[in-house]
Amino acid sequence: MIEHRDDLASKMGMWLFIFTELLLFGMLFVVYAVYRSMHPEAFKLASEELDVVLGTFNTVILLISSMTVAMSITSIQKGNKKLAMTLLIITLVIAVVFLVNKYFEWGSKFEYGFNPGGEELLQLGHGTILFFGLYFVMTGIHAIHILIGVGLFIYVLLQLRKDKIHQTDYIWLENTGLYWHLVDLIWIFLFPLLYLIH
Repeated sequence: MIEHRDDLASKMGMWLFIFTELLLFGMLFVVYAVYRSMHPEAFKLASEELDVVLGTFNTVILLISSMTVAMSITSIQKGNKKLAMTLLIITLVIAVVFLVNKYFEWGSKFEYGFNPGGEELLQLGHGTILFFGLYFVMTGIHAIHILIGVGLFIYVLLQLRKDKIHQTDYIWLENTGLYWHLVDLIWIFLFPLLYLIH
């Protein structure tokens, strides 16, 4: 009975955390919408500097990772520890691939001087500066969430290996899955806002 209450409290805590994160990104989306309405042409032109193919690839692999983490939870519920761990490793690899892609994408922006405070960017006008400022803030916060997810997946994998997460006690895996779905959901909104303006 006590364990059930603890699990319920853990789930409630995770849902509360998710709600606060949605508020944070909701405010960023509102700021984005306001500035985009003030500088529509500049935002459209600036978005053309982003790599839509890479953004699409990242979207697809994150959606796949949501599926693999959900399948991992189902696997541990059925007592299949090996499959649960394999699916979590796939999810972890996808998260790392996403971060590597984001590293190269950010690197190209820095190379062209489109980073905050970059000389090239400062010459392109207020609207473009606002777009790239929001781009770096929003994708940067999202990347931090991905890094946290990587840490959580490693922790959960270690707990699975030690049999501390198993068929009758998998709240850590379930909450990590909820967190990861949040990360994916945020990217699903970020991708069209930033990459598909045109």
